[in-house]
Amino acid sequence: MTVTANQLPSGPAEGLTISAAAVASGLTVDTLRYYEKEGLTLQPPGRSSSGQRRYAESDVRWLGTLVMLRKTGMPIRDIRRFVDLYRIEGSESDRLAILETHREHVREQLREVQTHLEAIDRKIDFYNAKVMNK
Repeated sequence: MTVTANQLPSGPAEGLTISAAAVASGLTVDTLRYYEKEGLTLQPPGRSSSGQRRYAESDVRWLGTLVMLRKTGMPIRDIRRFVDLYRIEGSESDRLAILETHREHVREQLREVQTHLEAIDRKIDFYNAKVMNK
């Protein structure tokens, strides 16, 4: 279950555990660790006094951005480029270009799915006519 920023669970002052951050962002713990390993988080998570990862609200909001990009089908390599650029002040136009390119890709996918849906609708109409004429 993904939550919005105003629905983030209130956690300890040190931040959320990796399990709580995973739940709050809609990721699995393994995926969250993978994203960290691949450098997709903006910064490494903080650590508790016992050395456990702790995630701030801003970390969880960023994870939500990653989840959204993945759910739209953006490849990890493009997300990595977006994240790298996000860390560079003044790179907004480059980030915008990545998002605009991805938007066009998503639109192409929507057109293709719409074509498939129309074909399915034609088949349903065909079979409905067959069933009604029996």
